[in-house]
Amino acid sequence: MRAVLPDVFTDVLARHGDRVAVTDADGSLRYGELAARARAAADGLARYTVPGERLRVGLYATNSVDYVVGYLAALFAGAVPFLADSAFGSFELSRIAEDCGLDLLIHAPGADVRPLVDEVLPAEGEFGTLVVSRVRRYDAPRPRLLDDTEVCRFTSGSTGRPNCIEFSGSAVAAAAANWAKGTGLSAEDRIACLAALSNGLAFNTSLLAAFLPGASLHLSHGLPTASRIVRLLESTAATRLVAFPALYESIVRRAPKDGFGAVRTAISSGAPLRESVREEFTRLTGVPIHNYYGVAETGPLTYAPEGAGSGLGAPLPGVHLLVEEEGIRVRSESMGSRYLNAPGVFEERVDHEGFYHTGDQGQLHDDVLHLTGRTSRLVNVGGRKIDPIEIAEVLRAASGVLDAVAFEAENQHGEPTLAAVVAVEPGVTAQSVRAHCAATLPSFKVPGILRLVDTIPVNSIGKPSVERLRRLLGEPQSN
Repeated sequence: MRAVLPDVFTDVLARHGDRVAVTDADGSLRYGELAARARAAADGLARYTVPGERLRVGLYATNSVDYVVGYLAALFAGAVPFLADSAFGSFELSRIAEDCGLDLLIHAPGADVRPLVDEVLPAEGEFGTLVVSRVRRYDAPRPRLLDDTEVCRFTSGSTGRPNCIEFSGSAVAAAAANWAKGTGLSAEDRIACLAALSNGLAFNTSLLAAFLPGASLHLSHGLPTASRIVRLLESTAATRLVAFPALYESIVRRAPKDGFGAVRTAISSGAPLRESVREEFTRLTGVPIHNYYGVAETGPLTYAPEGAGSGLGAPLPGVHLLVEEEGIRVRSESMGSRYLNAPGVFEERVDHEGFYHTGDQGQLHDDVLHLTGRTSRLVNVGGRKIDPIEIAEVLRAASGVLDAVAFEAENQHGEPTLAAVVAVEPGVTAQSVRAHCAATLPSFKVPGILRLVDTIPVNSIGKPSVERLRRLLGEPQSN
């Protein structure tokens, strides 16, 4: 089967050759230069191809020009890129490598990848500051990829392991094309992207979607502080800002007065954005925030143009949305195919009509979608879905822990965060419990609120009482 994405990228890189394609704090590449670097890097990867098999190449790094080169190189080499969240720790990354049968890993030289790589491979700088390592072989046979799979991305799984979503090239191309068409993305746009390219918010709105019309993509290194954001916007004259709600909350708290003169659109998704924050951001900067709704497994689904208020907008092209009492179902041209490492789990959420059950609940008002809750147990923190059962299992494995319950709560700023109430033996401290979590889980899965108790409060049928657990969070800690 002929791959779709190499042809799409070949076309856009040639068509927009002299325009600026991507920049970061260390440099920039025009479309033609990006094509040349990606082709050279692809030749380097092709040396490790096994006849009759497609290379499985993990990308494990923060946003940069080199990251984009590595992604395109994998596609041009006929490999399948697996986009791992750079916040994953070595424990989670090792699970991915074993579950998915990775061959190679493109990563920062300082990344802790020792548990899963055999050797750093020789290179001639094709990947810039990133390096390529060979992933060690595991005893378990690796699962077979679908014939049309061209990209794999990850979402938190219900089994305590990241679920690997397989996407066809056609689905990835449709997500980008429908986003560009539905949001009016043009060649004159300059996109300041503060979300990780491994995440759907950035992947679907700011990678191929930017390149299709010949726009430019501007990436930032390091923690996206308010001052760093302003510098990026000023230096690039960005017209679009793409970020998670937490970043807009941060901007509002710091109230910058300059830097947003060229920005016409700010895009938010991944978690609910409080209406007060949306209004205050626009008052401070003059820039409207456009919400959009998407699901990792289905791609971008709705977009709220200016004047849509606090809703999430109407369906994008290629999206069929059903809002029903039992939850939101969706069928999209950008839908994933299945979970590579969790057979049957994805398929259970797709009905006989091809609609995916999102686990979200909502309402339509004047054809604008408003979310009202969740039908599933996953906790949404900063755009990342976290399974509280996984967190509770990790907590119970800590020394001196008797039982644990994890759930969603609000932090001091009113933002969603992961909380845990943990029953412990005498002498166990919150510091030791956090240290255990940090050694096992990526940082975003470590509970932001931790409460130690003697016993977990239960209801009349012996199950943890959510109401009493939430009340505990507001009480003084006694130990």
